[in-house]
Amino acid sequence: MNDYDTAARWIAVSRKAAAFTGAGISVESGIPTFRGPEGLWSRYDPKVLDLGYFYEHPKECWEVIKEIFYDYMGAKARPNAAHRLLAELEKRGKLQGVITQNIDNLHQEAGSRNVVEFHGTAQTLLCTECGDRTPFTEHDLSQLPPRCKKCGGLLKPDFIFFGEGIPPQAYRDSMALAEEADLLLVIGTTGEVMPASMIPFEAKQARVIEINVEPSANTEHRTDLFLQAKATEAAKELAERLGIEL
Repeated sequence: MNDYDTAARWIAVSRKAAAFTGAGISVESGIPTFRGPEGLWSRYDPKVLDLGYFYEHPKECWEVIKEIFYDYMGAKARPNAAHRLLAELEKRGKLQGVITQNIDNLHQEAGSRNVVEFHGTAQTLLCTECGDRTPFTEHDLSQLPPRCKKCGGLLKPDFIFFGEGIPPQAYRDSMALAEEADLLLVIGTTGEVMPASMIPFEAKQARVIEINVEPSANTEHRTDLFLQAKATEAAKELAERLGIEL
């Protein structure tokens, strides 16, 4: 039996809550996870996001990247109740910010302002030559691979590929939010992808409420209160108890 009453009470009394989200929060927005039997990697070869392979085969990689991240996700995905709950908690001064492993921009679309994108974003493209960043909407993705308008260099999505490190500022901001938090809402993440999986353990002063459809790597070792549910189901239950309309 999920103890939504206790979870809502912890949220209500917290002063420096933060959220840490993974792919599971966006599944109900129509974005599949990468891993698992229904994940994207069951249909596509993950080598298209390997940095070395991308440089060697940019057109081939971009054809798949465009299909997954821009034609499919970008056209169909919209924020759901869980995204909206976090945005409303921030608006009410209850949530300091969101650390997300997702690259889908749904937290921002829902209204969240302080979002740390741990793995980057699909919203901008990065020039691999001059480092210029531009919105993907400024480029014609029917001509692949896209090229930088300033220097003609190869563009890549501004998110982390296999073989790349976490952006230093995103890492610092994430750790700062976690370390200062007195409550951490962990939603839709398996806790298996390093170094993001360390974030709940950096929140040493925080109670941890975890929302997941199945127990994760965090459940036994770091979670204080586990709500086994879909993200939107839990969000609606919590919103009702907190007097929030989603």
